[in-house]
Amino acid sequence: MEKLFKLSENGTSVRTEIVAGLTTFMTMAYIIALNPNLLTGFDVGSQLWNGVFLATCIASAIGTFCMAFLANKPFAMAPGMGLNSFFAVVVTNIVAITGMTYVASFQAALCIVFIEGVVFLILSLLNIREKIVNAIPLPVRMGIAPAIGIMLMNIGFGSNVGVYDADGNAHFVMADFFGSLTPKLLSDAMGDSYATMVLTVITIFVGLFAIIFFSHKGFKAAVLLGMLVASVVYWIGEALFLGINPFASLATASFVPPFADMAQVTLFKLNFAGFVQIGWFTIITLVITFCLIDMFDTIGTLVGTASRAGMVDKEGNMPQMKEALTSDAIGTITGSLTGTSTVTTFIESASGVEAGGRTGLTALTAGVLFLLSMFLAPIAAIIPAAATSSALIYVGVLMLMGLSNVDFHDLSQAVPVFLMLIAMPISGSIGHAIGIALISYTIIKLFTGKAKEVSVLTYVLAIIFVIKFFLIV
Repeated sequence: MEKLFKLSENGTSVRTEIVAGLTTFMTMAYIIALNPNLLTGFDVGSQLWNGVFLATCIASAIGTFCMAFLANKPFAMAPGMGLNSFFAVVVTNIVAITGMTYVASFQAALCIVFIEGVVFLILSLLNIREKIVNAIPLPVRMGIAPAIGIMLMNIGFGSNVGVYDADGNAHFVMADFFGSLTPKLLSDAMGDSYATMVLTVITIFVGLFAIIFFSHKGFKAAVLLGMLVASVVYWIGEALFLGINPFASLATASFVPPFADMAQVTLFKLNFAGFVQIGWFTIITLVITFCLIDMFDTIGTLVGTASRAGMVDKEGNMPQMKEALTSDAIGTITGSLTGTSTVTTFIESASGVEAGGRTGLTALTAGVLFLLSMFLAPIAAIIPAAATSSALIYVGVLMLMGLSNVDFHDLSQAVPVFLMLIAMPISGSIGHAIGIALISYTIIKLFTGKAKEVSVLTYVLAIIFVIKFFLIV
C-alpha cells in the first residue's frame, strides 16, 4: 500500500484512508437507488431499473478505481446528479421524436453518453482538458471550493432529506420547517408526516454537533462517527415515536444482483439504429450540452476539493489533473456501456477528504464498497438520509473557509465569486456557476481596462458559455 499509494509522502495511513473511503461512500450511497429511480421514472423492480442499478454500482466502481490507480487521488465517482435528470428528459424527448419505446430510447441516449466519454478521453489524453482547467482565472478557482461548500449545505438541508406527505408533496428542512411561519401551519400541511420531519431535523443537528465534538477531540473518523450517532438517533426515533421498524426492509430484501436483467436491457445495448433517428442537429446539440455540463462539473469538483485538501500548488493547479480527468472519461464510457448516464467526480468526495483521505486508497475503498453494494444494497438503504446530511453540512461549512483566499476589495475577484456562490446552489450545477463566474470576470476585466490580464482561452470559454446560456436551439 505504501509503495502503491505513497501514504507517508502524503501524510496519511492505511487506517485513515479506509475510514475516509467509507465516509465518502456513505455520504454518496444514496445514488445507488436514486439514480435508477430518476432514469426509469421510479419504475422500481423493472428490468430497466435493475439494469441501471447494477450499472450504477459497476460504473461508479470502475471510474473510482481509475481515480485510485491512475491519479492516486481520494475522489469517488458515480453518475452525476443533474446530468441523470437531464438524461431522463432526453430519453422522454427521444420517445416523442422517434416513437420508440422508453427502453429503446434509453439505449439510444446511451450512445450520446458514449460519444461524450470518447470525446473527453481524447481531450484528456491530449491535455486539452487540463489546459481548460488552467484557463480558469485563479480568483475564480479559489472561489469554487466555498461555492461547492454552500451547495453541499443546500443539499444537506434540502433535496437530500425531502419528507413526503400523504399526497406525495415534498417538504424540506430549510425551506419548509424553518421557513414556515408557525409549526402548526406546517403540521397542518404535512399531516402525519410532520413527526418524520421533526425527527429528521433533530437527527441532522445531533449528527452535526456530534461530528464537531469528535473533530474537536481529534478523532480522524469524526465524520463517520457523527453519521453513526445520527443514524442511531433516527432509528430509535422511528421505533419509539413513529412506530416503524427501521430494519423491516431487510427481512424481505434480496441480496442477489439481477445480472440477467442487466444483460438483457443495458449491458452493451447501445442502440445506434435508434440514435440516428434523433436527427444530427439534435444529436450534436445534446453531445455539446452533455460535454459542457460534465466538463465543468468535474473540473469544479476536482479543483474545489483539491484546494480544500491542500493538493494544489501556488498557482492553484492540481498535480495529476490529466490522470484524474482521464479517469472521469473512462467512468463515463463505462457507464454508457453498462447502462447509466454520465459518470463524474462527486462533490461528496469532500467528506472523505475531511476525514483525512489524501490518496487513491480512499478512492479504492469507496470503489470496493460500490461493488459490494450489488450484493448489500438493502443494508446501504437503511442509512437515513438525515445522517448523511449532517456530514454534507459539516463539510460545506469547512469548505466555506476558502473564502479567506479571495480579495474582496478587488471587484474583479469579489463579483465573480459572489455570483458563483449564489448560482451554484440555486442552479444545482457546478459547471453553470463556473460559467457565470467566467463571463462576469471577463467582462469586468474588459470594462476596467485590464483586458490583457485575461488569457485567450478564458475569452473563448466565456464566449462558449454565453452561447450556451443565450442561444436558443
